[in-house]
Amino acid sequence: MKKLVLTLSVLGTVLGLSAAPVFAGQTAAAASKTDMTKMQHGTDKAAGGPGMMMDAAGGKILTTAEGHTLYTFDKDSGGMSNCDASCLKIWPAYHAPAKTKAVAPWSKVKASDGKDMWAYNGKPVYTYIKDKKAGDMEGDGVGGNWHVIK
Repeated sequence: MKKLVLTLSVLGTVLGLSAAPVFAGQTAAAASKTDMTKMQHGTDKAAGGPGMMMDAAGGKILTTAEGHTLYTFDKDSGGMSNCDASCLKIWPAYHAPAKTKAVAPWSKVKASDGKDMWAYNGKPVYTYIKDKKAGDMEGDGVGGNWHVIK
């Protein structure tokens, strides 16, 4: 059965077909979006949270499920965001759905816009407006205060 699935997967890739991976004993409907995201971005789910680890030039980095790089801000302290409204226009908060439960090392804090945002190891997490595609890291080191999460 595994050979058949692998053969079909390879055949689909050669023909340009896209489908979530299906494993022995699993129906196509059970293949999750996360499986597809991992396949497309070469990522692994970060422990208990909304981020994914992605291979980049400097090693593994933490990204959104879509592959957009996640950053921390050195001026944040005590589990609070110090990125004000004008800052959030450039460094959007990585918002967390209100009803989603955080699991360590993830937690939730309030952004200056009053919405819940994700924090990783107690540090609020942001994306960067100049990162246009998955894997871009244009914000790393900006102003000496912004850093890619590794």
